[in-house]
Amino acid sequence: MNFLVHTLAFALALGGASAAASAPAAPHPGQISRPARGGAGHARPPGLRSVAAANVDALLEPNGGAFVNAVQVYPWSEGALYRLYTAPGLVSDIALQPGEALVSVAAGDTTRWVIGDTTSGAGAARRTHILVKPIAAGLRTNLVITTDRRVYLVALQSTAGQGMAAISWTYPQDELIALKAAGAAALAGAPVAQGIAVDRLNFNYRIEGDRAPWTPIRAFDDGTQTFIEFPPSVAAGEIPPLFVIGSSGRAELVNYRVSGRYYVVDRLFSLAELRLGEMRQLVVRIVRADARRRGRAA
Repeated sequence: MNFLVHTLAFALALGGASAAASAPAAPHPGQISRPARGGAGHARPPGLRSVAAANVDALLEPNGGAFVNAVQVYPWSEGALYRLYTAPGLVSDIALQPGEALVSVAAGDTTRWVIGDTTSGAGAARRTHILVKPIAAGLRTNLVITTDRRVYLVALQSTAGQGMAAISWTYPQDELIALKAAGAAALAGAPVAQGIAVDRLNFNYRIEGDRAPWTPIRAFDDGTQTFIEFPPSVAAGEIPPLFVIGSSGRAELVNYRVSGRYYVVDRLFSLAELRLGEMRQLVVRIVRADARRRGRAA
């Protein structure tokens, strides 16, 4: 009996040891591995990195040298992002270009930012102002302002310190256009040539040949120089070179200069041609009708 009991106990012990050997050992808490932070599952997508880099590159911060009194004056550029620092309890002004009409204002956070608009001035000097005030420090959002002329992108940030009183812009593109227009107007108002003998002007020229957008209105001379006047529309298109037809009947290039919509030729001629085109060439002739009578050979 005791033998059976001992045999059974030995068998049970042997079986338990075998089962324990075959079962996997439970890991200690320190052996539990955790996924590393910043791994493939948490990496920022390349597209977002590009967005962040583009926003940083486009952001214009206040510059001490660009303040006019308390107003930060930014140069406007398409797609630029303009910083406006604000503070609780203070209103900051975003002043648009005089004469510019507001279309819409959209803000990313309209709960913690108070945004409105008003105007100043009248007529051509009428100016729109966007007024911004945060309800607390440490806030960030953006504004998209659309007008009848352009789009403004503004990055708003509220601080516990000083806020900016106002921002406005200069417009280099508009100034360049105005400068070109002023230059064109000055050129148009300038005399075609100096020292013209008005009492000797001769308008006895004929314009013959093809009809083209650049066909001259008239030609005349003052006894020394010949002037060929083109229509006002010639500034928007191509104008042809001038050839003088010599006594041999051959066309020769002649020296001339352009003054506004005039060709100024520093000589007289009996016959000249304006030619433009290759396959189907347009030819306009300028003939001095009284060349023989006045004894003015080409």
